Amino acid sequence: MLGLFLPLFLVFLMLGLPVMFGLIAAPAILLWLNGQERDIVLLYRNVYNGMDSFPLMAIPFFMLAGELMNRAGITLRLVEFSQAVIGHLRGGLAHVNILSSMLFAGLSGSAVADVSALGSMLIPAMERQGYSRRFAAAVTAASSIIGPIIPPSGIMIIYAYVMGESVAALFLAGIVPGILIGVSLMVVVRLLANRENLPPATQRSSWKECGDASLKAFWPLMTPVIIMGGILGGIFTPTEASAIAAGYAALIAIFVLRSLRAGDMPDILIRAGMTSAVVLLLVGAAMAFKTVASLAHTPEILAAFILTLSDNPLILLLLINLLLFIVGMFLDAGPAIIILGPILGPIFTSLGVDPVHFAIIMAVNLTVGLLTPPMGLVLFVTSSVSGLRVETVARATLPFLLVEVVAILLITYFPAICLTVPRLAGFID
Repeated sequence: MLGLFLPLFLVFLMLGLPVMFGLIAAPAILLWLNGQERDIVLLYRNVYNGMDSFPLMAIPFFMLAGELMNRAGITLRLVEFSQAVIGHLRGGLAHVNILSSMLFAGLSGSAVADVSALGSMLIPAMERQGYSRRFAAAVTAASSIIGPIIPPSGIMIIYAYVMGESVAALFLAGIVPGILIGVSLMVVVRLLANRENLPPATQRSSWKECGDASLKAFWPLMTPVIIMGGILGGIFTPTEASAIAAGYAALIAIFVLRSLRAGDMPDILIRAGMTSAVVLLLVGAAMAFKTVASLAHTPEILAAFILTLSDNPLILLLLINLLLFIVGMFLDAGPAIIILGPILGPIFTSLGVDPVHFAIIMAVNLTVGLLTPPMGLVLFVTSSVSGLRVETVARATLPFLLVEVVAILLITYFPAICLTVPRLAGFID
């Protein structure tokens, strides 16, 4: 009977129960029906134990850094820098939107923060320049999923915590895939230029304008350099790097840019705390859920089933990509990684897939799930920011979603895309 916890959890999701409560309620009910009341105590204890971890402290600090950067008007500086660099291309603001997402990813690591910060600014701006609101919303939603791929990344911190991998190796492995997705989206914008009647190319910015925009964006753009440089140089751990990032964001916002007042801090701290609480409660609930999965021997059963399908790693990787894509439609990336990572990771490692490579496959696939109905969080946030219906946004993102699926397949079957940078840095043999 205990093995029914996963179907029961899916039923709760379809009924609209919040993910966190479904993760706790499904196994608790079955433990009670199975006469295992003592294990219910263990289940709820593991909710706290799942959050009580030093590496996970990085999540609230990176959330705080993102809030500080956003409130300080740093987003506008990134957009101005992107406009100066590539705004002259056909469909310039669409390209600016994508490049801004890539740069913002190095500050926040959150797709939702990306949509909220850039969407509220760029969707109206694109509309004023002649883009349809539908297309502007689609570009914003599609490019926002780069946020959790380019470091720093909350979901990669979670994966490293659950699977015992190096956070620095995962951060480095996400750089090229994030750039690949960004460039692919720009190619789609160029191909859609005539069909969507995108505005023609504007005059290229002068060297002086580019220089001014670069100076304005210099301090924000130093954030990922400080984070990755400190980690790779052995100066501080990834968790300490998150605190450094938050402190650096506060320093430049208050004393360098002078765009933040002391009176803004309470609201920033509350918003960062609320966002962090949601993520950490999901992590805790998912860790408790994982405990029941172990009691029911689900990893062993699923591993045996997967290996009966084929012994060819290439075919199995395609099937797992399909599974992860479907899971991403219903479940947020963090809980999905905690539940499925310990089950799927060892299977593919035993088949010769590098653990860092599989981590990126899983992270990218589940992140793209934020863009897919029925429960894609990015779709709902974009709908709220743009004022369009969720279905309208979902249909408009289809060309971009298709190229992101192609990018997933490239990342899957060409491991060098993920592994070259961490290998050069000495994290992989």
